[in-house]
Amino acid sequence: MHKLNKYIEHTLLKSDASAEEIEKLALDALKYDFFGVCININYINYIKQFLSGSDVKIVTVVNFPLANNTIDIIQFQTQKALDEGADEIDTVLNIAELKNKNYKKVVDDIKKTKEICKNHNLKVIIETDLLTKEEIVTASKCAIDGNADFVKTSTGFVKNGLGAKVEDVKLMYKTVKPYGLSVKASGGIKTTKQAIDLINAGASRLGTSSGVDIIQNI
Repeated sequence: MHKLNKYIEHTLLKSDASAEEIEKLALDALKYDFFGVCININYINYIKQFLSGSDVKIVTVVNFPLANNTIDIIQFQTQKALDEGADEIDTVLNIAELKNKNYKKVVDDIKKTKEICKNHNLKVIIETDLLTKEEIVTASKCAIDGNADFVKTSTGFVKNGLGAKVEDVKLMYKTVKPYGLSVKASGGIKTTKQAIDLINAGASRLGTSSGVDIIQNI
């Protein structure tokens, strides 16, 4: 796979991530020329010192991982993340309201978050492990209607979740591609074969903590 490294958002979102682990994440991203790093908001300022002058993007998450924040909190988080230096925002779709079929609320939350992001990419995590195939399509359509830039498979925090699956990525890609959105596959991506299969299914970004292994085993 040509330039597989440029698909990878080198990810560390665990709650007990240490400063040393964040530094290593940054140095690995520089060494392997990954597209970016994906970290929690509290480490944006810290990781900037290692990535200064590089083209490695800083991606962070809001309304994460449970999608249980109100829109004013999500907007505040988003603005704070951008002010701190984030280049892209990944937000979790309001899964409860999707299940309640309150699609207007789902779309409005995405739209209001994108208004804060402006020209920064907004990726909407739809948490495929919790959805039926029909709900995956519906969630993807909500992301379209909310003016998002990407749909993303998973937070990686669902207990016993499988994360990114080829058939889900294909379905998401088919749904959003005609409207100009892209797909980020995330969750459980550990091997080079998985990475390539997901790209072939339509993913243009990969969120993974196994980026180094994936590149080293091409």
